[in-house]
Amino acid sequence: MASAELQIPEHIQETQNITREELEMILHTQNPLVTEELRRRAQQTAKAIYGNKIYVRGLIEFTNYCKNNCYYCGIRCSNTDADRYRLSLEQILSCCETGWNLGFRTFVLQGGEDPHFTDEHICQIVRTIKEIYPDCAVTLSIGEKSEESYQAYFNAGADRYLLRHETADEDHYKKLHPEQMSLVFRKNCLKNLKKIGYQTGCGFMVGSPGQTADTLYRDLLFIKELKPEMIGIG
Repeated sequence: MASAELQIPEHIQETQNITREELEMILHTQNPLVTEELRRRAQQTAKAIYGNKIYVRGLIEFTNYCKNNCYYCGIRCSNTDADRYRLSLEQILSCCETGWNLGFRTFVLQGGEDPHFTDEHICQIVRTIKEIYPDCAVTLSIGEKSEESYQAYFNAGADRYLLRHETADEDHYKKLHPEQMSLVFRKNCLKNLKKIGYQTGCGFMVGSPGQTADTLYRDLLFIKELKPEMIGIG
């Protein structure tokens, strides 16, 4: 078994693929030689693509209000203990100024799905940031929107959009979200973002209740199909 496990990292790297059985093997392996080989090859791949560079992003959490009630999330609408806040345009720009002076050249506007921030508000924020810092990228991470809304943000100057799919397994998704939320809709949001031209990011949680090797495998298959520019796994 150890010999079979040791062949998996090479197979993954050479084929850019993994089987359901191989994934389960490496997730449950107790062989330190396997984990070290996985680490070595992952580092090798990262260096080949990125070199030794570290990319620093300026993350601006501008609202923690959210209309959704995702069961795992600390800012879900039913959490009455959350200390809610919204940043004004002036406060957001102050964050950008601080980030610019620190050398940040990407600003990430992240928040809950807050109805207070209409499409007009978001477009105004994006346009203002791009006018003041034209050589900076603006990334949005504000949840599920219509294709028309995504297009408006893109037209205003947004470059990237982060929307973690959280799980690509329908049954698992239903365990983590209320019934009015839809995995199909979330996946369509990601496809719309790609179609519009955003650098698009998806991703999923590790260790969420009910997660199995099967659900993780579905996540990997979905990511391979989507071909996002960014992936967030946490």
